[in-house]
Amino acid sequence: MPYAPCSKLQRQQKAAPMAEKEYLILFDEDARKRHYHLAKGAEIIKFMVQLEVRSGEEWKAVVRYDCAHDYAHKDCYDIKGRRRKLALHLSYEDALTFADDDIDENWQVYRQRFLDGTFP
Repeated sequence: MPYAPCSKLQRQQKAAPMAEKEYLILFDEDARKRHYHLAKGAEIIKFMVQLEVRSGEEWKAVVRYDCAHDYAHKDCYDIKGRRRKLALHLSYEDALTFADDDIDENWQVYRQRFLDGTFP
C-alpha cells in the first residue's frame, strides 16, 4: 500500500489536545450556573450547562443542557423533581453556545417558574 501523507488539517486534528473546563457563576444568592465542557481542538466532545436554584438547604437542577445519551438536549425540572426532555437537534458546539446564552438571559424567569411549582 503506498504511503498517503496526512493533510495539514488531519495532523492538527490528531494532535489537538483535550481541554476540559468547569466553573460556577453565581447569579444571585439562590441561583447559579454550572458549566462543564470537554473539547478536542474546536470540537466539543461532552458538555453540561445547568441552572441550579437553592431550595431550603439544597441546590436543585432547574434547567440542564447536556449530551448524555449521545444527543444534545434540554431537561427542565419542577420543584418536585419531575423532568421534561427536549431534543435540540443541534451540534454539540451550537448546543453549548445556545445553553450558555439561554441560561444567562432567562435564569430569573426559570427560577421564578421553578419556585412557583411549574416547569421552567
